[in-house]
Amino acid sequence: MADEIQAAAEGTPVFQIQRMYLKDLSLEQPNAPHILLEQQQPQVDINLTLSAESVTDGIFEVCVTATVNTKVGDKTLFLVEAKQAGIFEIRHVPQEQLEGILGIVCPQMVYPYLRAIVSDVCTRAGFPPVLLTEVNFQAMFEAQQAQRAAQGGQAVN
Repeated sequence: MADEIQAAAEGTPVFQIQRMYLKDLSLEQPNAPHILLEQQQPQVDINLTLSAESVTDGIFEVCVTATVNTKVGDKTLFLVEAKQAGIFEIRHVPQEQLEGILGIVCPQMVYPYLRAIVSDVCTRAGFPPVLLTEVNFQAMFEAQQAQRAAQGGQAVN
């Protein structure tokens, strides 16, 4: 009986957050203080990237990185790069579902922390907060899957 309970438990899907943490944070103001006197409206460029990797059996690290590059003309006003990560335990999940969990579910959990950090760092640096918009990680994941499928189809021809 105990063996049956253990066997059933071994096949039960597991999804748990182990830890959320700030993996890396960088703020640069290379042209301060002179550029701070500029009256022009800065242009803001925001880039998001995702990464997921296996740490050990059933344990994964998912990172969402935001790079915010703000310029006045051709000079950098400030540059923020923040990498927020989470460690997740994911076991007994089919591979096709695992990819969706790592590409959609985990980033959705990590992203609010990243948004808060970027906003806070900009404010503490003396600038108005940069508010990262909501991201549809499912649409992003599906677009990446479609792009991979298209590239795979082209490689066969």
